[in-house]
Amino acid sequence: MFIGEFKHNVDPKGRLAVPAKFREDLTRGAVVTRGLDGCLFIYTYDEWQQQADKLKKLPLTQADARAFVRLMFAGAAEVEIDKQGRINIPAYLLEYAHITKETVVAGLYNRIEIWSQTEWEKYTAKAESESNVIAEHLASLGI
Repeated sequence: MFIGEFKHNVDPKGRLAVPAKFREDLTRGAVVTRGLDGCLFIYTYDEWQQQADKLKKLPLTQADARAFVRLMFAGAAEVEIDKQGRINIPAYLLEYAHITKETVVAGLYNRIEIWSQTEWEKYTAKAESESNVIAEHLASLGI
């Protein structure tokens, strides 16, 4: 389980230090891909397989399903942790997430999200200001 929020920098070669508490779960391989809300998602290889199994069942005849599958699969890249605990993120993914240097690495149970620090601050400020409305919507889902 991934939880917590950490600040790290991406170096000029696109390498990002993975928080120490997340590294062990990623040693067998991981996949980084375009996420939602302008971030990147990192899945363990096993979790990626589970997500892929769900995505491949989406109907090819629905445009939204095709678009989502393209977003997730076409942008995906397998990554490995090097001896210094870093992963190398492809330039096209850094560009997608508007990441130049400062990032926030957030653990969200079955995945890790990587955000531009600026975008993360905007997103969390908005979510915090709308927390009552969000809570009401979740209550209708039984949470």
